[in-house]
Amino acid sequence: MTARSIRRTTAARTRLAAVGSLAVAGALLLTACGDQTESGKDNGSSQASGKASTAPLFSKLPKEIQDKGVIEVGTNAEYAPMESVENGKIVGVDPDIAAELGKKLGVEFKFTSGSFDTLITAVNTGRYDIAMSSITDNKQRQEGLDDSGKKLGEGVDFVDYFTAGTAIYVKKGNPKGVDSIDDLCGQTAAVQRGTTYEKALQDQSKKCTDGGKKAIKIESFENDTEAQTRVKSGGAVAGVNDYPVAVDLARKADGGNAFEVIGEQYDAGPFGIAVDKKNTQLRDALKEAVDAIIKDGSYKKVLEKWGAQSGAIEAAQINGGK
Repeated sequence: MTARSIRRTTAARTRLAAVGSLAVAGALLLTACGDQTESGKDNGSSQASGKASTAPLFSKLPKEIQDKGVIEVGTNAEYAPMESVENGKIVGVDPDIAAELGKKLGVEFKFTSGSFDTLITAVNTGRYDIAMSSITDNKQRQEGLDDSGKKLGEGVDFVDYFTAGTAIYVKKGNPKGVDSIDDLCGQTAAVQRGTTYEKALQDQSKKCTDGGKKAIKIESFENDTEAQTRVKSGGAVAGVNDYPVAVDLARKADGGNAFEVIGEQYDAGPFGIAVDKKNTQLRDALKEAVDAIIKDGSYKKVLEKWGAQSGAIEAAQINGGK
C-alpha cells in the first residue's frame, strides 16, 4: 500500500518499502505465501492461448504472454484504496488501472495477494510476471541493494504510473498532540514491515538520537492492518503510510471516527509496476499502455472513482525513482 516512503514510508505503497535484504529473504518465503486471494478481469479481448488479439498494443507483448493471454500480478491487497479485498475480490486503483491496461494490451491481468516484502523477489524468480502494489520506485529496489548499499539481489525495472507521499495518521482527536514526524522522538510508532516508511522511521529515529532526544520505538508488523490496530488501541501514538492510503483509512475506518491524518504528505515519489530486468519487452509494452490510458482519459476516470486524483501523472516513466 507511500508503494508503500516517508508505496505505502508502498517507500516513499510509498510502499514506500525498501528492500534489499528483505527481498532476498523473501525468496525463502515464497512457498509460504499460501493465504492468497486472486482476482482477474475479462477485458473482452481474445485471451485463449495462442490466439491473436485486435488490441492495439498486443503485438508489443512477449510471445509467451501473448500465448497464455494473462499477466500474472503479485500484490499485497491490504492498502485501500490502492488494493484491498472486498467480497473475496481484489479491488482498488491498481486493479482498475490494470484492467484498463489489459484493454490496450489484449490480455488479462490476474492479481494474487501475498506478503509485500516478497513481491520483488517473486518477480525475479518468475512466480509473477509483474508486481503492482503501491511499490515506491527507488534506486535501492532498482539495483537490488540493502540499506547499506550491499548488492543482495538482481533488482527490477519500474514503469511509473502514480505518485504519492508519506503520511502520519493518529488516533482520532490526536490525544498525544503529534504535529509532525519530529514529534515521534521517544514515542511508539507502528508500520508495516519491509516498507520504505519503516526505513523512514529508522532514519528519523537516528535524527532523534543525534539531536539528543530519545529514539522512536518502531513496531513493525507483517501487514498494515495490524499496525492500524496498534494505533487504534493506543499502543502506538501514530502510524506511517502512503498518503492516499492514510486518507482513505481516516475517511472510512469506523465511519471516520477512528483515525485522522496529520498535516500534508511529504517525500512524494513514484509508484511503479515492477518488472524483471531481463523482461524489457514487457516493461516497454506496459509503458506504452500506461501512456495510452492517460491519453484516452480512462486513467483519470479510475483515479476519480477512488478519490486518488492527487496521484495522477502526465506520462509514464521507466525507473524515475531516486
